[in-house]
Amino acid sequence: MFKILKTEGRARRGVFDTPHGKVQTPVFMNVGTQAAIKGGLDAFDLKKIGCQVQLSNTYHLHLRPGEETVKNMGGLHRFMHWDGPILTDSGGFQVFSLAKLRKIDEEGVSFQSHIDGRRIFMSPEDSIRIQSALGSDIAMAFDECVENPATREYVKQSTDRTYRWLLRCKTELEELNKSQGTVNNEQMLFGINQGGTYNDLRIEHMKQIRELELPGYAVGGLAVGEPAEVMYEVLDEVVPYAPEEKPRYLMGVGTPANMLEAIARGIDFFDCVLPSRNARHGHLFTHDGVININNKKYQEDSRPIDEQCDCHTCRNFSRAYIRHLLKAGEVLAYRLTVIHNLTFYNRLFEKIRIALDEGGFEVFRREWTERLSQRI
Repeated sequence: MFKILKTEGRARRGVFDTPHGKVQTPVFMNVGTQAAIKGGLDAFDLKKIGCQVQLSNTYHLHLRPGEETVKNMGGLHRFMHWDGPILTDSGGFQVFSLAKLRKIDEEGVSFQSHIDGRRIFMSPEDSIRIQSALGSDIAMAFDECVENPATREYVKQSTDRTYRWLLRCKTELEELNKSQGTVNNEQMLFGINQGGTYNDLRIEHMKQIRELELPGYAVGGLAVGEPAEVMYEVLDEVVPYAPEEKPRYLMGVGTPANMLEAIARGIDFFDCVLPSRNARHGHLFTHDGVININNKKYQEDSRPIDEQCDCHTCRNFSRAYIRHLLKAGEVLAYRLTVIHNLTFYNRLFEKIRIALDEGGFEVFRREWTERLSQRI
Protein backbone atom coordinates (compact mmCIF):
# COMPACT_ATOMS: atom_id res chain seq x y z
CA MET A 1 0.00 0.00 0.00
CA PHE A 2 2.92 2.38 0.64
CA LYS A 3 5.86 2.70 -1.72
CA ILE A 4 8.90 4.83 -1.00
CA LEU A 5 10.03 6.39 -4.26
CA LYS A 6 13.04 8.31 -3.02
CA THR A 7 14.81 9.32 0.18
CA GLU A 8 17.06 12.21 1.15
CA GLY A 9 18.55 11.72 4.57
CA ARG A 10 15.56 10.61 6.64
CA ALA A 11 13.07 12.51 4.45
CA ARG A 12 10.93 10.27 2.24
CA ARG A 13 9.04 10.73 -1.02
CA GLY A 14 6.32 8.12 -1.41
CA VAL A 15 2.90 7.10 -2.66
CA PHE A 16 0.13 5.51 -0.58
CA ASP A 17 -2.75 3.53 -2.09
CA THR A 18 -6.25 3.89 -0.64
CA PRO A 19 -9.67 2.66 -1.82
CA HIS A 20 -10.36 6.18 -3.12
CA GLY A 21 -7.08 6.91 -4.86
CA LYS A 22 -3.36 7.35 -4.46
CA VAL A 23 -1.83 9.84 -2.05
CA GLN A 24 1.48 11.44 -2.99
CA THR A 25 3.59 11.98 0.12
CA PRO A 26 4.65 14.03 2.01
CA VAL A 27 1.06 15.27 2.23
CA PHE A 28 -0.93 17.85 4.14
CA MET A 29 -4.48 16.70 4.91
CA ASN A 30 -7.13 19.40 4.93
CA VAL A 31 -9.23 19.40 8.11
CA GLY A 32 -13.00 19.32 7.62
CA THR A 33 -13.95 18.45 11.19
CA GLN A 34 -17.69 18.23 10.58
CA ALA A 35 -17.46 17.12 6.92
CA ALA A 36 -16.82 20.71 5.88
CA ILE A 37 -13.91 23.12 5.84
CA LYS A 38 -14.68 26.06 8.11
CA GLY A 39 -14.78 29.08 5.86
CA GLY A 40 -17.37 27.92 3.34
CA LEU A 41 -15.33 25.58 1.11
CA ASP A 42 -16.93 22.51 -0.46
CA ALA A 43 -15.47 19.36 -2.01
CA PHE A 44 -15.14 21.01 -5.41
CA ASP A 45 -13.10 23.84 -3.87
CA LEU A 46 -10.83 21.25 -2.26
CA LYS A 47 -10.12 19.72 -5.66
CA LYS A 48 -9.20 23.12 -7.09
CA ILE A 49 -6.75 23.93 -4.30
CA GLY A 50 -4.95 20.60 -4.68
CA CYS A 51 -6.22 18.76 -1.59
CA GLN A 52 -5.41 15.04 -1.65
CA VAL A 53 -6.88 13.87 1.67
CA GLN A 54 -9.79 15.30 3.66
CA LEU A 55 -9.96 14.71 7.41
CA SER A 56 -13.12 14.58 9.54
CA ASN A 57 -13.72 13.95 13.24
CA THR A 58 -15.52 10.98 14.73
CA TYR A 59 -16.64 12.69 17.93
CA HIS A 60 -18.21 15.70 16.20
CA LEU A 61 -19.97 13.67 13.51
CA HIS A 62 -21.26 11.27 16.16
CA LEU A 63 -22.93 14.21 17.92
CA ARG A 64 -24.39 15.61 14.70
CA PRO A 65 -25.76 14.49 12.36
CA GLY A 66 -24.95 11.04 13.82
CA GLU A 67 -23.08 8.24 12.09
CA GLU A 68 -26.26 6.37 11.14
CA THR A 69 -27.46 9.39 9.17
CA VAL A 70 -24.14 9.55 7.33
CA LYS A 71 -24.21 5.80 6.70
CA ASN A 72 -27.78 5.97 5.37
CA MET A 73 -26.64 8.72 2.99
CA GLY A 74 -23.97 6.39 1.59
CA GLY A 75 -21.05 7.29 3.85
CA LEU A 76 -18.93 10.43 4.13
CA HIS A 77 -17.76 10.37 0.52
CA ARG A 78 -21.28 10.59 -0.87
CA PHE A 79 -22.54 12.79 1.95
CA MET A 80 -20.03 15.57 1.21
CA HIS A 81 -19.50 14.69 -2.46
CA TRP A 82 -15.77 14.07 -2.05
CA ASP A 83 -14.34 11.24 -4.14
CA GLY A 84 -10.79 11.31 -2.74
CA PRO A 85 -9.33 9.64 0.35
CA ILE A 86 -10.76 10.49 3.78
CA LEU A 87 -9.15 10.00 7.19
CA THR A 88 -11.28 10.09 10.32
CA ASP A 89 -9.77 11.00 13.67
CA SER A 90 -10.96 8.65 16.40
CA GLY A 91 -12.33 11.14 18.91
CA GLY A 92 -9.28 10.50 21.09
CA PHE A 93 -8.17 14.13 20.88
CA GLN A 94 -11.42 15.11 22.57
CA VAL A 95 -10.21 13.02 25.53
CA PHE A 96 -7.58 15.77 25.76
CA SER A 97 -9.49 18.87 24.68
CA LEU A 98 -12.60 18.15 26.76
CA ALA A 99 -10.61 17.32 29.90
CA LYS A 100 -13.07 19.11 32.18
CA LEU A 101 -16.02 17.24 30.66
CA ARG A 102 -14.79 13.63 30.66
CA LYS A 103 -13.85 10.62 32.75
CA ILE A 104 -11.47 7.88 31.57
CA ASP A 105 -11.42 4.24 32.61
CA GLU A 106 -10.32 0.95 31.07
CA GLU A 107 -13.55 0.54 29.11
CA GLY A 108 -13.44 3.94 27.47
CA VAL A 109 -14.29 7.58 28.04
CA SER A 110 -17.42 9.25 29.40
CA PHE A 111 -17.96 12.67 27.83
CA GLN A 112 -20.26 15.53 28.52
CA SER A 113 -21.38 16.84 25.15
CA HIS A 114 -20.09 20.35 24.51
CA ILE A 115 -23.33 21.01 22.58
CA ASP A 116 -26.11 20.13 25.00
CA GLY A 117 -24.40 18.69 28.09
CA ARG A 118 -25.73 15.13 27.68
CA ARG A 119 -23.50 12.28 28.81
CA ILE A 120 -21.85 10.16 26.11
CA PHE A 121 -19.73 7.05 26.51
CA MET A 122 -17.22 6.06 23.84
CA SER A 123 -15.18 2.86 23.94
CA PRO A 124 -12.50 1.84 21.43
CA GLU A 125 -15.12 -0.41 19.80
CA ASP A 126 -17.61 2.47 19.65
CA SER A 127 -15.06 4.72 17.97
CA ILE A 128 -14.32 2.08 15.33
CA ARG A 129 -18.03 1.35 14.77
CA ILE A 130 -18.67 5.04 14.20
CA GLN A 131 -15.73 5.34 11.79
CA SER A 132 -16.88 2.23 9.95
CA ALA A 133 -20.33 3.78 9.51
CA LEU A 134 -18.71 6.96 8.19
CA GLY A 135 -16.80 4.85 5.64
CA SER A 136 -13.46 6.65 5.72
CA ASP A 137 -10.42 5.13 4.05
CA ILE A 138 -8.23 5.51 7.13
CA ALA A 139 -9.62 5.03 10.63
CA MET A 140 -7.53 6.17 13.57
CA ALA A 141 -7.23 4.06 16.71
CA PHE A 142 -8.88 5.37 19.87
CA ASP A 143 -6.24 6.76 22.22
CA GLU A 144 -5.64 9.25 24.97
CA CYS A 145 -3.70 12.39 24.13
CA VAL A 146 -1.91 13.45 27.33
CA GLU A 147 -1.18 17.11 27.98
CA ASN A 148 2.49 18.08 28.19
CA PRO A 149 4.00 18.20 30.73
CA ALA A 150 2.55 15.25 32.66
CA THR A 151 4.01 12.95 35.28
CA ARG A 152 5.89 9.90 34.09
CA GLU A 153 3.62 7.67 36.17
CA TYR A 154 0.47 8.95 34.49
CA VAL A 155 1.98 8.91 30.98
CA LYS A 156 3.08 5.28 31.45
CA GLN A 157 -0.38 4.28 32.70
CA SER A 158 -2.08 6.10 29.83
CA THR A 159 0.24 4.70 27.16
CA ASP A 160 -0.27 1.13 28.36
CA ARG A 161 -4.04 1.66 28.22
CA THR A 162 -3.78 3.18 24.74
CA TYR A 163 -2.01 -0.01 23.62
CA ARG A 164 -4.78 -2.19 25.05
CA TRP A 165 -7.34 0.02 23.33
CA LEU A 166 -5.45 -0.39 20.03
CA LEU A 167 -5.76 -4.17 20.27
CA ARG A 168 -9.51 -3.79 20.74
CA CYS A 169 -9.73 -1.36 17.80
CA LYS A 170 -7.90 -3.79 15.55
CA THR A 171 -10.18 -6.71 16.47
CA GLU A 172 -13.33 -4.62 15.99
CA LEU A 173 -12.33 -3.27 12.57
CA GLU A 174 -11.34 -6.72 11.31
CA GLU A 175 -14.82 -7.96 12.21
CA LEU A 176 -16.61 -4.98 10.71
CA ASN A 177 -14.67 -5.19 7.46
CA LYS A 178 -15.99 -8.77 7.06
CA SER A 179 -19.61 -7.69 7.60
CA GLN A 180 -22.21 -7.20 4.90
CA GLY A 181 -23.53 -3.67 4.72
CA THR A 182 -20.22 -2.11 5.77
CA VAL A 183 -19.73 1.17 3.90
CA ASN A 184 -16.04 0.56 3.15
CA ASN A 185 -14.79 -3.02 3.61
CA GLU A 186 -11.22 -1.87 2.85
CA GLN A 187 -11.02 0.63 5.68
CA MET A 188 -7.53 0.75 7.18
CA LEU A 189 -6.49 1.24 10.80
CA PHE A 190 -3.58 3.48 11.79
CA GLY A 191 -2.10 3.03 15.27
CA ILE A 192 -1.05 6.01 17.37
CA ASN A 193 2.22 6.28 19.28
CA GLN A 194 1.97 7.99 22.67
CA GLY A 195 4.36 8.53 25.56
CA GLY A 196 4.36 12.25 26.20
CA THR A 197 7.86 13.73 26.18
CA TYR A 198 9.45 10.62 27.70
CA ASN A 199 11.56 9.22 24.90
CA ASP A 200 11.99 5.77 26.44
CA LEU A 201 8.20 5.40 26.83
CA ARG A 202 7.74 6.58 23.23
CA ILE A 203 10.23 4.01 21.94
CA GLU A 204 8.78 1.20 24.06
CA HIS A 205 5.28 1.97 22.79
CA MET A 206 6.37 2.20 19.14
CA LYS A 207 8.10 -1.18 19.44
CA GLN A 208 4.84 -2.63 20.79
CA ILE A 209 2.51 -1.26 18.14
CA ARG A 210 4.79 -1.96 15.17
CA GLU A 211 4.44 -5.67 15.94
CA LEU A 212 0.75 -5.41 14.97
CA GLU A 213 1.70 -4.77 11.31
CA LEU A 214 -0.88 -2.04 10.79
CA PRO A 215 -1.19 -0.14 7.48
CA GLY A 216 0.19 3.06 9.04
CA TYR A 217 1.50 4.64 12.23
CA ALA A 218 0.90 8.05 13.75
CA VAL A 219 2.80 10.01 16.36
CA GLY A 220 0.24 11.69 18.60
CA GLY A 221 0.36 13.79 21.72
CA LEU A 222 2.78 16.42 20.41
CA ALA A 223 2.22 20.15 19.83
CA VAL A 224 0.08 20.12 22.99
CA GLY A 225 2.11 22.40 25.20
CA GLU A 226 5.75 21.47 24.71
CA PRO A 227 8.30 23.70 22.87
CA ALA A 228 8.95 22.87 19.21
CA GLU A 229 12.50 21.81 20.06
CA VAL A 230 11.16 19.15 22.42
CA MET A 231 8.84 17.89 19.70
CA TYR A 232 11.75 17.59 17.28
CA GLU A 233 13.80 15.73 19.89
CA VAL A 234 10.94 13.23 20.42
CA LEU A 235 10.69 12.69 16.66
CA ASP A 236 14.46 12.20 16.41
CA GLU A 237 14.22 9.44 19.00
CA VAL A 238 10.99 7.61 18.13
CA VAL A 239 10.61 7.81 14.33
CA PRO A 240 13.54 5.42 13.63
CA TYR A 241 11.56 2.74 15.49
CA ALA A 242 8.48 3.13 13.25
CA PRO A 243 8.27 0.58 10.42
CA GLU A 244 10.25 1.81 7.43
CA GLU A 245 7.77 0.43 4.90
CA LYS A 246 4.67 2.10 6.44
CA PRO A 247 3.51 5.73 6.29
CA ARG A 248 4.14 7.94 9.32
CA TYR A 249 1.66 10.58 10.40
CA LEU A 250 2.38 13.46 12.80
CA MET A 251 -0.99 14.47 14.20
CA GLY A 252 -2.07 18.10 14.57
CA VAL A 253 1.14 19.75 13.29
CA GLY A 254 1.48 22.52 12.29
CA THR A 255 3.33 25.55 10.93
CA PRO A 256 5.32 25.35 7.67
CA ALA A 257 8.55 25.30 9.71
CA ASN A 258 7.23 22.51 11.96
CA MET A 259 6.31 20.41 8.95
CA LEU A 260 9.60 20.93 7.09
CA GLU A 261 11.51 19.89 10.22
CA ALA A 262 9.27 16.84 10.71
CA ILE A 263 9.65 15.77 7.07
CA ALA A 264 13.41 15.92 7.56
CA ARG A 265 12.90 13.48 10.44
CA GLY A 266 10.92 10.98 8.35
CA ILE A 267 7.24 12.05 8.66
CA ASP A 268 4.91 11.56 5.65
CA PHE A 269 1.40 12.73 6.70
CA PHE A 270 0.27 15.94 8.42
CA ASP A 271 -2.96 17.65 9.42
CA CYS A 272 -3.69 20.87 11.27
CA VAL A 273 -6.52 23.38 11.65
CA LEU A 274 -3.94 26.19 11.82
CA PRO A 275 -4.07 27.43 8.20
CA SER A 276 -7.87 27.65 8.07
CA ARG A 277 -8.29 28.94 11.64
CA ASN A 278 -5.57 31.58 11.22
CA ALA A 279 -7.07 32.61 7.88
CA ARG A 280 -10.40 33.42 9.51
CA HIS A 281 -8.54 35.77 11.86
CA GLY A 282 -6.64 37.46 9.03
CA HIS A 283 -3.27 35.76 9.54
CA LEU A 284 -2.21 34.79 6.03
CA PHE A 285 0.77 32.83 4.74
CA THR A 286 2.93 34.22 1.93
CA HIS A 287 6.24 33.31 0.31
CA ASP A 288 7.84 36.12 2.36
CA GLY A 289 6.30 35.20 5.71
CA VAL A 290 3.04 35.71 7.59
CA ILE A 291 0.98 38.90 7.32
CA ASN A 292 -1.88 40.15 9.49
CA ILE A 293 -4.28 41.57 6.94
CA ASN A 294 -6.11 43.44 9.73
CA ASN A 295 -3.23 45.91 10.02
CA LYS A 296 -4.11 49.42 8.86
CA LYS A 297 -1.19 49.52 6.41
CA TYR A 298 -3.19 47.21 4.12
CA GLN A 299 -6.24 49.51 4.03
CA GLU A 300 -5.40 50.81 0.55
CA ASP A 301 -3.03 48.06 -0.60
CA SER A 302 -3.99 47.03 -4.13
CA ARG A 303 -1.70 44.00 -4.23
CA PRO A 304 -2.90 40.42 -3.82
CA ILE A 305 -2.17 38.63 -0.54
CA ASP A 306 0.83 36.93 -2.18
CA GLU A 307 2.07 37.99 -5.60
CA GLN A 308 3.56 34.51 -6.14
CA CYS A 309 0.24 32.73 -5.45
CA ASP A 310 -2.19 31.64 -8.18
CA CYS A 311 -5.19 30.88 -5.95
CA HIS A 312 -8.66 32.23 -6.72
CA THR A 313 -8.30 34.89 -4.03
CA CYS A 314 -4.93 36.20 -5.16
CA ARG A 315 -5.94 36.22 -8.83
CA ASN A 316 -9.00 38.35 -8.22
CA PHE A 317 -8.92 40.39 -5.01
CA SER A 318 -6.72 42.95 -3.28
CA ARG A 319 -5.43 43.06 0.25
CA ALA A 320 -7.52 46.20 0.77
CA TYR A 321 -10.74 44.41 -0.21
CA ILE A 322 -10.06 41.36 1.94
CA ARG A 323 -9.20 43.58 4.91
CA HIS A 324 -12.47 45.45 4.40
CA LEU A 325 -14.45 42.19 4.35
CA LEU A 326 -12.86 41.02 7.60
CA LYS A 327 -13.44 44.35 9.33
CA ALA A 328 -17.06 44.34 8.12
CA GLY A 329 -17.61 40.78 9.35
CA GLU A 330 -18.61 39.55 5.89
CA VAL A 331 -18.75 35.77 5.48
CA LEU A 332 -16.97 36.13 2.13
CA ALA A 333 -13.84 37.17 4.04
CA TYR A 334 -13.57 33.73 5.62
CA ARG A 335 -14.03 31.92 2.32
CA LEU A 336 -11.41 33.98 0.48
CA THR A 337 -8.80 33.87 3.24
CA VAL A 338 -9.22 30.11 3.83
CA ILE A 339 -8.95 29.43 0.09
CA HIS A 340 -5.64 31.28 0.10
CA ASN A 341 -4.10 29.65 3.17
CA LEU A 342 -5.10 26.12 2.20
CA THR A 343 -3.87 26.69 -1.36
CA PHE A 344 -0.59 27.94 0.10
CA TYR A 345 -0.20 24.79 2.22
CA ASN A 346 -1.04 22.41 -0.61
CA ARG A 347 1.29 24.23 -3.03
CA LEU A 348 4.04 24.15 -0.41
CA PHE A 349 3.77 20.37 -0.24
CA GLU A 350 3.87 20.14 -4.03
CA LYS A 351 7.16 22.07 -3.91
CA ILE A 352 8.46 19.79 -1.15
CA ARG A 353 7.69 16.68 -3.22
CA ILE A 354 9.42 18.19 -6.26
CA ALA A 355 12.45 19.03 -4.11
CA LEU A 356 12.59 15.43 -2.90
CA ASP A 357 12.19 14.12 -6.45
CA GLU A 358 15.12 16.25 -7.57
CA GLY A 359 17.33 15.61 -4.54
CA GLY A 360 17.12 19.20 -3.34
CA PHE A 361 15.04 18.92 -0.18
CA GLU A 362 17.80 19.90 2.24
CA VAL A 363 18.52 23.07 0.25
CA PHE A 364 14.77 23.81 0.12
CA ARG A 365 14.44 23.25 3.85
CA ARG A 366 17.31 25.59 4.72
CA GLU A 367 15.97 28.32 2.43
CA TRP A 368 12.32 28.20 3.44
CA THR A 369 12.10 27.17 7.12
CA GLU A 370 13.08 30.56 8.50
CA ARG A 371 11.62 32.58 5.64
CA LEU A 372 8.12 31.16 6.04
CA SER A 373 8.19 31.77 9.79
CA GLN A 374 8.79 35.52 9.51
CA ARG A 375 6.09 37.91 10.71
CA ILE A 376 5.77 40.80 8.29
